[in-house]
Amino acid sequence: MKAIIDNFLLAFYIIIGLFFLAAAIESWRDQTNPARWGTGLFWLIFAALFSLGQWLPSEVSGGLLLVIALLSLFKQVRVGHIKELSEKVASETIRRIGNLIFLPSILLAVIALVIAQFTKLGGQVGIGIAAVISLIVAMILTKSNIKVAYEDTQRMVRSVGSAGVLPQLLATLGVVFTASGVGQATSKAISGLFPVGNRLLGVILYCVAMALFTAIMGNAFAAFAVITAGIGIPFVIAQGGSPVVVAALGMTAGYCGTLLTPMAANFNTLPVALMEMKDPLGVIKQQYPIALIMLLVHIILMYFLAF
Repeated sequence: MKAIIDNFLLAFYIIIGLFFLAAAIESWRDQTNPARWGTGLFWLIFAALFSLGQWLPSEVSGGLLLVIALLSLFKQVRVGHIKELSEKVASETIRRIGNLIFLPSILLAVIALVIAQFTKLGGQVGIGIAAVISLIVAMILTKSNIKVAYEDTQRMVRSVGSAGVLPQLLATLGVVFTASGVGQATSKAISGLFPVGNRLLGVILYCVAMALFTAIMGNAFAAFAVITAGIGIPFVIAQGGSPVVVAALGMTAGYCGTLLTPMAANFNTLPVALMEMKDPLGVIKQQYPIALIMLLVHIILMYFLAF
C-alpha cells in the first residue's frame, strides 16, 4: 500500500510541476514583461523541484531554492500580461450550466473526504484524485478542451505569482525549527515565566502563541510544529488535554493569526493587488475584529472540549 500511495503522490507532483512548466513557457512568451526571463526561470525551477525533486540531491534542491529566492529579492518575478477570460464566454457558460457550476467544487470536497475516511490511500492522495475528477467534470460541464484548461491553469498560476511558494517554504521552515530545537527553547523560556499546571493559562498561552507566531511567520504550518512542541504538549496535553482536540483547535487558532499579517501574502497581500485596492492593509483591517473574536472562541472551546 505504501508503494501505491507513493506512486500516486509522485504522479500528482509531476502534474503540478507541468502546471508550473506551462507558467514558465507563457512567461517567456510574454514580450510585455520586462522580467520575463527571470519570471520564466522562477517557474521552471519550481517545476523541476516538484517534478524531479525526488531524484535531485538535497544540495541541488537547496541551491535551486536560493536561486528562486534571489530572483524574488531582485524583483525578477513579475506577473506580466495575462490574457483575460472572455466575459461573453463566461456569461454564456454560467447561464447555460446554472448552479451546476458549483458541482466540481462540491465533488472535490466530497471525493477527497470519502477517500480519506474510507480507504487506506489517505488524505493527500484523496485530494489529488478528487482534483483530477473535478477538473474532468468541469471540462465536461463547460465543454472546454485541453487548450482552455492549459490557458486557465497557467493564468491562475501566474496570477498568484511568487506568493504561491510561501506555504511550502513556511511549512518546511517549521520542520527546520523543530529539528533545531526552537520548540524546546521556547518551552524553557515560557516555563520560567508561567507556572505549569494551570490548564486555563496553558490553553491561553498555546492559542495566543499560535496566533502570534503564525502572524510572524505568515503561515500556521510553520508555527504549529514549534509552538505545539514548546507550549501545546507541556502546558496543555501534559495537563490532561486531548491531543486530538488540542492539535485541531491549535492549528485553527494559528489561522486567526493568518488573518492579521501581511506575511500571509497569498491571503492578505495578493487580494489587494488583484482587486487594485488603494490601502495595502485593507484586507487585514476588515479581518482583524473577526480574527480576535475567533481566537477567544478557540480558547473557550479548547478549555471545555480538551479536558
